[in-house]
Amino acid sequence: MPDTPDPTTEPAHIGLPHPHFRLDGPADGVPLILGPSLGTSLRVWEPQLAALTRDHRVLRWDLPGHGGSLPASAPGVSVAALANQVVRLADEQGWDRFAYAGISLGGAVGLELAVRHPDRLLSLAVLCSSAYFGAPDTWRERATTVLAEGTESLVASRPGVWFAPGFERTPLGAALVDDLRAADDKSYAACCSAVADHDLRAELAAVRVPTLVVAGRDDPATPPSPHARTIADGIAGTSLAEIAGARHLANVERPALVLAALLGHLEATARTVGDAARHGAGMAVRRAVLGDQHVDRALARTTAFTAPFQDFITRYAWGEIWTRPGLDRRTRSCVTLTALVAGGHHDELAMHVRAAVRIGLSREEIREVLLQSAVYCGVPAANKAFAIADDVLSEHP
Repeated sequence: MPDTPDPTTEPAHIGLPHPHFRLDGPADGVPLILGPSLGTSLRVWEPQLAALTRDHRVLRWDLPGHGGSLPASAPGVSVAALANQVVRLADEQGWDRFAYAGISLGGAVGLELAVRHPDRLLSLAVLCSSAYFGAPDTWRERATTVLAEGTESLVASRPGVWFAPGFERTPLGAALVDDLRAADDKSYAACCSAVADHDLRAELAAVRVPTLVVAGRDDPATPPSPHARTIADGIAGTSLAEIAGARHLANVERPALVLAALLGHLEATARTVGDAARHGAGMAVRRAVLGDQHVDRALARTTAFTAPFQDFITRYAWGEIWTRPGLDRRTRSCVTLTALVAGGHHDELAMHVRAAVRIGLSREEIREVLLQSAVYCGVPAANKAFAIADDVLSEHP
């Protein structure tokens, strides 16, 4: 697990209490962290929670002074500091890597993670957010208003921004408005200042994390153009989904459409990451069993035509079968020798006799495997196998 930085040496964390969070889903699920929008609590993700927790261990967190999180002082709140807190939450769970999805300010935190901590992210989904939320003075004016008049001063205007008027009368809509009303004034203002200082437009091109951008087509706070499209254009390979009839909290107003986009993104990323992990594990075992020289020669002979096959055997034979815990490598080697004798695969048999020696089988043990094969695979097959093995073993006196 990565080292946890010492908060006493990081000025960006001054005034930031440990965030309130909640865990849902199977303990062995793929880690997924969900970030909230400014003014809401972790309940903003409730419309997608049941579906996301089928295969994911979901961690939802609250902004400072929002939901269950304690208030924070203004100097400590920045998008970078919030991103560092997410990393700390992951560290506490023992998650080296995790998928992340965030709404609005929570999405900006995701972009910060992709820029500053790319090695920690499996994937990123940015919902109704921005690399730059607009003129800083606008946000500083809102912070000043909230400090003077409280978050209650924003309650009347949020329904038309977050979702279509009338939605605030639904149970979830009313609960989210209550979240805004209950948010700590100083913490909300500090978060506004963090938004004012946020500008990652010049750094988007460096992001290599698989990214999905979701925008509400009717969002007055972060309309698709320029906000979502700037992110999608700036990060190579990004998918952009514009949700018709949705405002700033698109996942609340159009939950099924947003969920479909999220699940498609998460599943595609899981396949890619899973293949990469299996290939890495398979290559390590392949080298351990066959030796670096043999593998290097095989890779050096790889062409555009044979590359898919090399990838296949590395992921499938070595990454999925040889890495299974049910049999040790010596036993798998014995089984492999027998199968190759039975199939008459003589070139492969010579290679795996060398491999058997490499992983510790003695000449006597290899002989016993071939004798056993003579009974069940036939004497002619075993006769050829003994000749091949004798030639190979002569290389290893």
